[in-house]
Amino acid sequence: MVDLSSRRAVLNWRKSSASQAANECVEVAASGPSVLVRDSHDHAAGVIALASTQWRGLLNAIRNGELDRR
Repeated sequence: MVDLSSRRAVLNWRKSSASQAANECVEVAASGPSVLVRDSHDHAAGVIALASTQWRGLLNAIRNGELDRR
């Protein structure tokens, strides 16, 4: 879990423009060398911090369809 109590105001959370009307996706924010990921519907559920290499690996897996039907 990532402690965001002192940095909450400075994070620029973003989500896909395709889902701006709904809260059914994840949001991401850059925090130093990490990419933070959270549920857009339930912010209290926590945050996952990924290293930049992990983030790129996740994006590549999504783009390549490696996570479809899981």
